[in-house]
Amino acid sequence: MLQEMQQQQQLPLQPDAEMRVMNVDANGNGKRGLPKLRDICRRQRQDSDSGPDCPDLDFVYDDSDSHLNEIAELYSYTEQPEFQLNVKAFEDQMEKYNLSPMWQKLTLDKKKSVIAKLLDQMEVSDSRLRMQSARCFLYLSQGCWAEVQSDKEQISCTRDNVLLLYNEGVFHAFIELLNIEIDSTSPASSAMPKFDVSLADSTDLRVILSVLYIIVEVIRSLQEEDFDLYDKYIEVLRHDLLQLVCDEMLIIKLFGMVTRFCSGSAPHFPMKKVLLLLWKSILVCLGGSDVLRKLKYEYRNEVGLETMEEDTMEVVRNMRASSPPASAAELIENQNQKRHGRLLRRSLIKQSSLDEPMELESLEAEDEMREYEERPMEEPLPTSRPDTPVPCKAKGLPWQPKVRQKDLDSFLENTRIKFVGFPLEGDRESLFGLPEPIHEGVRVLKQHMYKSLSEVQITLEEELAKNPISKTEGPIKVTPAEMLYQAMFPNLPQYMIALLKILLAAAPTSKAKTDSINILSDVIPIQMPTTVLQSMKLGIDVNRHKEIIVKAVSGILLLLLKHFKLNHVYQFEFMSQHLVFANCIPLVLKFFNQNIMAYVGAKNAIPILDFPSCVIGDQPELTVESLEIGDNQQYSWRNLFSCINLLRILNKLTKWKHSRIMMLVVFKSAPILKRTLKVRHAMMQLYVLKLLKMQTKYLGRQWRKSNMKTMSAIYQKVRHRLNDDWAYGNDLDARPWDFQAEECALRSSVDRFNTRRYGNNTDPDYEPVDNCTQSVLGQTIELTDEFKKHYQLWLQQEVFQTTIRWEELLDNTYI
Repeated sequence: MLQEMQQQQQLPLQPDAEMRVMNVDANGNGKRGLPKLRDICRRQRQDSDSGPDCPDLDFVYDDSDSHLNEIAELYSYTEQPEFQLNVKAFEDQMEKYNLSPMWQKLTLDKKKSVIAKLLDQMEVSDSRLRMQSARCFLYLSQGCWAEVQSDKEQISCTRDNVLLLYNEGVFHAFIELLNIEIDSTSPASSAMPKFDVSLADSTDLRVILSVLYIIVEVIRSLQEEDFDLYDKYIEVLRHDLLQLVCDEMLIIKLFGMVTRFCSGSAPHFPMKKVLLLLWKSILVCLGGSDVLRKLKYEYRNEVGLETMEEDTMEVVRNMRASSPPASAAELIENQNQKRHGRLLRRSLIKQSSLDEPMELESLEAEDEMREYEERPMEEPLPTSRPDTPVPCKAKGLPWQPKVRQKDLDSFLENTRIKFVGFPLEGDRESLFGLPEPIHEGVRVLKQHMYKSLSEVQITLEEELAKNPISKTEGPIKVTPAEMLYQAMFPNLPQYMIALLKILLAAAPTSKAKTDSINILSDVIPIQMPTTVLQSMKLGIDVNRHKEIIVKAVSGILLLLLKHFKLNHVYQFEFMSQHLVFANCIPLVLKFFNQNIMAYVGAKNAIPILDFPSCVIGDQPELTVESLEIGDNQQYSWRNLFSCINLLRILNKLTKWKHSRIMMLVVFKSAPILKRTLKVRHAMMQLYVLKLLKMQTKYLGRQWRKSNMKTMSAIYQKVRHRLNDDWAYGNDLDARPWDFQAEECALRSSVDRFNTRRYGNNTDPDYEPVDNCTQSVLGQTIELTDEFKKHYQLWLQQEVFQTTIRWEELLDNTYI
């Protein structure tokens, strides 16, 4: 039964499994619980796709969920009995110290004394004593829940304890303990078949990772409640996460655990806790959306670029969700209803035979007009009473249009060839011979010109490649993103492959295989369930476990892509290429090729078993009815968050990359993405529409003709590129023979960048050296205003009118 449960991973129970336990109710006593149980199973499996009638989701996208939910997701429901082990370990230790087990009643000096003793005990050679001390620290970091009466009190106690533990050096001690535990992995456990691993094999690692995660998450969440305290601790924590411990920073150590797990050498590693700690550590080190916004503003100012006032998140929050495109069945039904309505109205009209044809034509025109009016995806404004003025909705598009320099150059070249007969390469100012409307077009294009930070970085790299001696990059700014990239660079391809393997295993559309990785090792209990209720609980726990893993992996990938792109575009491209090579694009499409409405609305949670509710106060008996107590959300926050993250990742991998856009076409992503539009959330719909817009030119005229409602939504919601003919398919860049060359050129540029900055095989004999004391190559020279004013005159007299006698120059030159 264990192997069947772990390999199939098909939970909750299927109908045949229900039939096998028909004679057992929720308490194992009879048939009374089966109707309710079947109803819950049916509602979990049912298709929750309600089409246009599905209400708008009030989901607000953020860097993470609420602090309480993020802490609760750290623990599986099967770990619940271990909470009592923590308090028992603490009480035993306090008895040894002849102290009361009531932590909150101790003075600060006594608390520090206990922490010092526990730290000393963590350094002994006996692993049992080390883990006894570690469990004490886990109980303290959990807020001494046995002493409190409410969730609010537990949260306050957790914060106070965590800050005290951090000040006393517990965080560093647990990083070292993690290294010891990883290195002491026994050959027997590593050689164990991956589907025979259970919760007991990861006990010690789960305790260590839980303490580290709680410390990181509590300090990170200070930003929401006490910003002064947050400023005091966050920089210190960021430094601790980025510094080397045992020649590796914690993030790299966690990435190493992920790769070892995927390679099969450490199947007992608790992947959910590893990935959650990895995600939150990256979030603390690099920063979330607020930090990204500030860094983008700062970096653009440094290179002299204008900053756009509009913020993506704010614009999206003000958008309304759109009603999804109708399915084929709905279209047929609507057509039948309209046809029936026309026949009914025609039968009620009393006219003369002379007037009848004209009236019928009028009715048909009216039907066509009504059908056209129903086409836009935007919901109509609420109707008002006749005596109440209707509020005016602001007209206009949500985004400022953007124009690339490449677009303007292409426009000028095409119009000059058309009206003048030849191009003027490099000339972006002269409009001689062009008609006045073209002048106006160029003015509008220049008005909306936008130069990205990536273009500036690419231009600098091209100059460095052309002038390796005379041009230097200068000192590299040591940012957290730069430090992390340098640490990840040697093994970054393996890290990406491992993350995608885990994402594939956790996706709801994946079918279990005997050779796949077992991501359920830290959720499967030692004793398998024997009753229907226990099976139901385990089924919910397994699905919840997989959802949390998807959430963490998607958060990690998106954070790294966004920060690497801001730090240097070729760091982003290096990571992107390895994601593409590891089949990230078809994997994400496979993820969305499911009933996405059912996934977003999944109820894989048991609120009364979430921490700290499961340990504070009187605990209600777990019954079939109590499984859903407190679960009133119309959507799953983590699942909607994961979907938006994966769509953003897909956008980042494919934007402006024709070869990758063709992958979307080849893998038939259009119908998959169209079904995703049924989720009534503006931000999610926006990223779906972006993915559809970039491939419409390749889908053919018939597809565009049959999907005018989707095309209209793209026009209304996605940013416009003024001369982008996405709706027609005449773009010259869409020629298929350019795809391979584009990808190869990009790879060559990325390799050259990495070799120049991070290559270890650079021969110092071939490094550019300027030994001439009078040379100004590579030096920054301040030119006077007088020189700048007469520069053209100096150029004419000293350069153009002067004849260089090369023979004399060579004779007088020595090496």
